[in-house]
Amino acid sequence: MNFRTAVYTDVGIRKKTNQDSALIETADTDEGRVSLAVVCDGMGGLAMGEVASAVLIRAFSDWFEKRFPFLLHEGFQAGRIQEEWEKLVFSVNEKIMDFGDTRHVRLGTTLVALLIARDYFYIMNVGDSRVYQIRNTLIQLTRDQSFIQREMDAGRMTYEEAMVHPQRNVLLQCVGASTVILPEFLSGPCSQDSMFLICSDGFRHVLTTDELYDHLNPDFLHTEEEMERQLRILTELNKERQEVDNITAVLVRTC
Repeated sequence: MNFRTAVYTDVGIRKKTNQDSALIETADTDEGRVSLAVVCDGMGGLAMGEVASAVLIRAFSDWFEKRFPFLLHEGFQAGRIQEEWEKLVFSVNEKIMDFGDTRHVRLGTTLVALLIARDYFYIMNVGDSRVYQIRNTLIQLTRDQSFIQREMDAGRMTYEEAMVHPQRNVLLQCVGASTVILPEFLSGPCSQDSMFLICSDGFRHVLTTDELYDHLNPDFLHTEEEMERQLRILTELNKERQEVDNITAVLVRTC
């Protein structure tokens, strides 16, 4: 299985620094090509969110380069990936918390990671960045770990109420700012010609699912250049609509 990938990130219209971080890595192995994509949305004053997101990105990059080859050689199932990633995230969570304690600042980062290997995908999520699968429609695979999602799930808030609620940006947990983390993990078969969108919340706040699908319809994105161009167009649309957050998105297509 081969991959086409694209990434686009923008500081946005209000913030002075881009606290989002993104990673795309692919590798040739004896088991075929594999790909890892990660997006982290950092938060914290004095650009500390940028530190948090970069630390977690580096940890996943090191894992992919140094640890994952051994798992491929040994053979693995979804539970092994979940175990490895949870260990990684818990370790980074402690490091970021210790870093913040020594500097008397509070910082953290969301996480969405997507691994494609052996015709399967594996996803981990902490916070409210998202992974979508794009086929003949846009399917949200991850579930936001946020205050408004919890309230909607409990039937205490409608979607329309959630979109204007003053606590709509409150997270239930993030890496570096939560003593206890319960990452969401999921996996499934990945066929050829599948498309995945991995993005921070700034990329999708003011866009509809129809708009996302219209621009990222796999039937019209046949090159990496066109994939990146559509991410750039959507980013500019976000800015025109006064999205105030950093904006980051990654596209991964199997082929």
